Amino acid sequence: MVVGLAEIGDKTQILSMMLAARFLRPLPIVFGILAATVANHAAAGLAGTLFGSLLRGPSMRWILAASFLSVAMWALFPDKAADHRLAHSRAGAFMTTLVAFFLAEIGDKTQIATIGLAARFEQFCPVVIGTTLGMMLANIPAVLIGDRIGDRLPMRVIRIAAAVVFAGLAVLTISTAGL
Repeated sequence: MVVGLAEIGDKTQILSMMLAARFLRPLPIVFGILAATVANHAAAGLAGTLFGSLLRGPSMRWILAASFLSVAMWALFPDKAADHRLAHSRAGAFMTTLVAFFLAEIGDKTQIATIGLAARFEQFCPVVIGTTLGMMLANIPAVLIGDRIGDRLPMRVIRIAAAVVFAGLAVLTISTAGL
């Protein structure tokens, strides 16, 4: 849910809309997004569970809380549209989407959130499945609908809701220190 909220209005969701408008072939785009997200979030989840198991105690809680707060603040600011040149590749809808989406996700707030969630909960598979599902739930409608309703979504409200959820995760991480 957290990653799905954070993804709304994100550059990768905008990229999904652009790719859908460019190729007019939703199925290869959806599969490209899925493959790129699984690869990206698996790497992020692995990093999170590795660091989560290496760092213990109060320092880990503070690092996680700081990362969640950073993502909360980051969620408040709209992303710029992804590089248009990637959408005009000759590689086809699937490969263009796979490469463009994977690259766009590197260092993105949803990747950082996946690292933080995997470190916090120390559960690789559930976190990667959940964050991937959130990405797909946010991006499939973007592909199917394109930019027809994009200008009517309350992006500011959605970004604020995502920021509140991430700030809540930061507070929860700190407050469960004694549990």
